[in-house]
Parts: sequence; C-alpha cells; structure tokens
Amino acid sequence: MSPVTVWDRPEPPARPVPLDRERIVAAAVALADEGGLEAVSLRKVAARLDAGPMRLYGYIATKDELFDLMVDEVQAEILPDGQPGDWREALRLLAHRTRQAALRHEWLADLLGGRPTLGPNGLAVAEATLAALDGLTDVDTAMRAVETVSAYVTGAIRREIANLRAERATGLSEREWQRANGPHVTRMLATGRFPALAKAVYDGTDVDAESSFATGLEWVLDAVAAKLTRPPTA
Repeated sequence: MSPVTVWDRPEPPARPVPLDRERIVAAAVALADEGGLEAVSLRKVAARLDAGPMRLYGYIATKDELFDLMVDEVQAEILPDGQPGDWREALRLLAHRTRQAALRHEWLADLLGGRPTLGPNGLAVAEATLAALDGLTDVDTAMRAVETVSAYVTGAIRREIANLRAERATGLSEREWQRANGPHVTRMLATGRFPALAKAVYDGTDVDAESSFATGLEWVLDAVAAKLTRPPTA
C-alpha cells in the first residue's frame, strides 16, 4: 500500500484549542525565522499554540513532515503573479524570488537542494519553471537546464546565508573581517606562492551579494541559451 503524504492525510476534528495545519505551520515558520530550524520542534510549536504536544501528531506525524509543510508555505512567496512570456525572464524571476524568500527565511537555505517537496506550492513552482522552457527543446534538455539553474541558485543562496550567519557569529562585517585578516593574507601573498590569488585580491572588484548573484545567474542562463539554440544532432 502506498504511503499517504501529509497533504493527502485528513486533519482530525477540532478540539477545545482550535488547531489546523495552517496554524501549526505558521507557528513553525515564525519559530524558524526567529531561531533557525534548531528552534523548531513539535513540542515548541505546541507551546506557542498553547496546545498539548500530542495534539499535533494528529496533524503531523514527524518533524520532517513539518519541514516539508514549512518549505511549501514559503514557496508560495516564490510564485510570480503571472508567467512571463520569455523563458529567460521567467527563470530569472523565479531565481531572484527564491533568493528573496531565503533572505526573509534564512532556514530555507538549509532545506534547498534535496528531494523536492510535493505540496501544492512546490509543485506550482516546478510547473512554472518547466513551463518556461516548454516547447523550446526536448524534455530531457529542459530538465537538465532546470537542474543547472537550480544548482547555481541553491549554491549561491547557501553561500550568501553562510556569510550572513558568520557576520552575526563573529560580530564582524565582511569588510571588517577582511581588515582583521589582512596582515596574514598580505604576508602569505608576499611569498609569491599564490600569484593568481594575489591578482584577484589586489586587482579584483568587490561587488555586493545581489550583484554577484545576478551576474552569475546571467552566465548560467547564457549557457542554457546556448543549449537551446544548438541544432539537433543527426
């Protein structure tokens, strides 16, 4: 018998403290926004809702199910209001909206990149992504293109969130951290063992995270465009 997903399983009847999955997920998202995924447990969610922890098991069987529901809730923020006509603009918009959602909910970065969630919003995001390339190439090329863009977006978001967490943990901004470590880096580069790195440090241009994300995304989309315009092999 096939397992029943959390989206297919009916909710139990209401009790004295009104509960439903929507309220449970909203409380869990609020906890995660405040303290990360480590701040989320069924016990803590129940406490926030002034309900007994065992009540929640009628709605959600495991913490992994709760995380799936939380991700699906946030994916509603990624969905654009309409589907842009151009495939490139559609993928660009979805990528930037994913980044913006992750900056509002940093814990999302920890859950990106694994098996896709199967909730209605997650499926809608997948549909919007694939629909952008529908009819432009064969389905396998479209799937590889989507995977490539997704891998870039996930990696870039995780790096940006990691830097934000490091700033909070150390109390140093990126520029302050660079200044603090400057003497060590200068000594190491002076050895001449790292010429390419020295060129990047001394001649490279610093850009903010948003600009870096946008530039890298355009390069990935350029690569996708090259695949879409390549003539089919005989």
